[in-house]
Amino acid sequence: MKKQIALLGSTGSIGTQALEVVRAYPERFEIQVITAATNAELLIRQALEYRPHTVVIVDEGKYSEVKEALSSVTTTVLAGKAALEEVVTYPAVNLVINALVGSAGLRPTVAAIKAGKDVALANKETLVVAGELVTDLVRKNDVKLLPVDSEHSAIFQCLVGESDNPIEKIYLTASGGPFRGKRKEYLATVGPEQALRHPNWVMGAKITVDSATLMNKGLEVIEAKWLFGLEMRQIDVVVHPQSIVHSLVQFADGSIKAQLGLPDMKLPIQYALTYPLRVKNSLKRFNFMDFPALTFEQADRDTFRNLALAYDALDARGNMPCILNAANEVVVAAFLKSEVGFLQMSDIIEETMRTVQYHAAPSLDDYAEIDQISRKVAKELAAKSKKVYQIAK
Repeated sequence: MKKQIALLGSTGSIGTQALEVVRAYPERFEIQVITAATNAELLIRQALEYRPHTVVIVDEGKYSEVKEALSSVTTTVLAGKAALEEVVTYPAVNLVINALVGSAGLRPTVAAIKAGKDVALANKETLVVAGELVTDLVRKNDVKLLPVDSEHSAIFQCLVGESDNPIEKIYLTASGGPFRGKRKEYLATVGPEQALRHPNWVMGAKITVDSATLMNKGLEVIEAKWLFGLEMRQIDVVVHPQSIVHSLVQFADGSIKAQLGLPDMKLPIQYALTYPLRVKNSLKRFNFMDFPALTFEQADRDTFRNLALAYDALDARGNMPCILNAANEVVVAAFLKSEVGFLQMSDIIEETMRTVQYHAAPSLDDYAEIDQISRKVAKELAAKSKKVYQIAK
């Protein structure tokens, strides 16, 4: 029986690759829903190819454009953020792929889980912001939460068949991004153009900047805690420039299992969609002779302070990861506009974490309020930093 898929964020990097996987296996998958934030043009093209039951354009100003373009087909067109929570509950849908960017992914994930849908999660912010709440709901509703991030997919794959064997430690691998080995003096001078030149992966702008600052790895540390039920001391980060070993799991006897492969997001996407099966594909195969040396380094938390801040947020628990995430989204947007410097991003995040009131046990509604307060504080700090940054330039 075909899996009936609701794909949230179909026009982004993960979303477009997920559709490529679906296209390769028409006998296995059918698209029921696709959604986009603002990219109406691509959403329309996707809808005309995949003929979903429903499309959602979050930008309500583009509703008429999408509606008119799809008037010749039977696809229903919806608009607005609330529609994201509605479409994941459709009875025909049995798998939701959440490829949204940022904290916008939280409420649709919760709605899908409450509706009894399995979720393939590429939106790491869902677990960063509200990991305890979400994982409790997963258990209560007896659904699967399938990781799509390459690192968490690697750990997930290493744990297959190991349910009776406790994890001693996991190692998340990081490429190091475009600034691996660089010192603060150099980083003080870099701008968005340099930060967006990732050496191994092709990703969206926000996640690419997060990779450059190591915040992406910090968010993955928090996500791993909730996905795999770990303590902070059990999660380590190592820099692996070749991006071939996607992560490792160490067990009680000291044995380590790793998942290897060429850096291609379609592989972890496919595994999440076909789990527990492994299905033959035409992706390029890894050849050891092309990579005669696989190297590992310690992550530099002093220079790339975002990773240390993420560990601090995980240690504090409560609403602190939510504050961290909201502040990071604000500063990345400002950095991409050349309004703040690379190193200033960490300063603003840290000050936001100090400023916003701590809450030990937030509810779902609390998280929405905390997110908004944190963004307001971070924007005010970024505006002050902008003046300093522009004078320095």
